[in-house]
Amino acid sequence: MFPNVDGFHWTFGHILFLSIFFAVLLTVGFTAATALARMMRNLRPKKVAEIRWHTEFEDLPASDRQCRHALTGAAPGRVCENGFECRHCADYPKFSGTAPEPQGRLYHRGHTWVERQPDGTFLVGLDELGEKLIGAGAQVELPAPGTRLASHDVAWRMGKPGNTVRLLAPVEGEVVETGSREKGWYLRVKPESPWPDLRHLLGGAAAAVWLDREMERVQALLAPAGMQPTLADGGVLVDDLPKAQPEADWHAIHGAMFLEP
Repeated sequence: MFPNVDGFHWTFGHILFLSIFFAVLLTVGFTAATALARMMRNLRPKKVAEIRWHTEFEDLPASDRQCRHALTGAAPGRVCENGFECRHCADYPKFSGTAPEPQGRLYHRGHTWVERQPDGTFLVGLDELGEKLIGAGAQVELPAPGTRLASHDVAWRMGKPGNTVRLLAPVEGEVVETGSREKGWYLRVKPESPWPDLRHLLGGAAAAVWLDREMERVQALLAPAGMQPTLADGGVLVDDLPKAQPEADWHAIHGAMFLEP
């Protein structure tokens, strides 16, 4: 049925067969190439973000990579090897048992938080300690609505000239609205699925323990510069730590507290 093959003849029937055959072949090839290109466009940013996060994660000190179950005492001293992605951890069910997943506001260890809204979107903000670490009058660079976020990738940036901090996204999805410090949140995100896996975030007792330890850590980081000015009445950190401690190494402190190795 093909040229240079025994039995082929330049007849109308054979020519029609070849025309249909190559038309089908081209259609299948074009469809497959289009689908592959679309898939690559969709997956590439997410994959790049995932590779970047795991590379940075491996460079973090062991104290910053504590397993969530080490925080609650279920697995003392255990260090996470999965980039906080509990869904990839074979031991997660053993430590979690049948305990329900935490509800309400959940925290990323880069000091961002996420809170589910009645319409299915998630508000994303910066926790109280993170706000104090960056200080008042910070410039904020928010992504435009329509931007797609990947977990652990850069969600937005904020800071002052010469010292901009990148904040990590606690959830995957599309930015549908931007907020502000005054609103109490910075992004509204529509997740990729109605019920995304949020096991990489901290809530309940684990979040309380982690936040207490983070408070102690920032005080230890500031100790060489002199702790007294950082404490307001009642032993609470002042609202603008960089202003209270201008001589501190804020590049190093921000790097440690916001998971920038």
